[in-house]
Amino acid sequence: MANNTNFIAGTAYITVDGVNYQLDGELKYDVGSVTRESLAGQDTVHGFSEKPKAPSISASIRDSGGLSWAALNAMRNNTIVLELANGKTIIGRNMWTVEAQEVDTTEAKGTVKWEGLQGAVTEQ
Repeated sequence: MANNTNFIAGTAYITVDGVNYQLDGELKYDVGSVTRESLAGQDTVHGFSEKPKAPSISASIRDSGGLSWAALNAMRNNTIVLELANGKTIIGRNMWTVEAQEVDTTEAKGTVKWEGLQGAVTEQ
């Protein structure tokens, strides 16, 4: 459903396989399927190269008492759903966690990043 109230940012929710996680603050998604790099010579720009890249979702989540960072690290085929203030729903299908899930104990939070195959993350 479209949001027509000019409320476009701030509040967001994240669930992984139907389980809600406490979102600390940063939530990012990337639906892109390619990365491009300009190819320049000494005389001029010659063009660009293009390589496939994994779409991703990353979130800073609160380390609540029932949260298992080991379980997050073990994720290999998960559905991540983001609900954003602007009315968008972002869905990541068949995603796996990448990078280390390091926890900051002074703030009881850590960052988790999921990646997937091309087309795994869609905007609705």
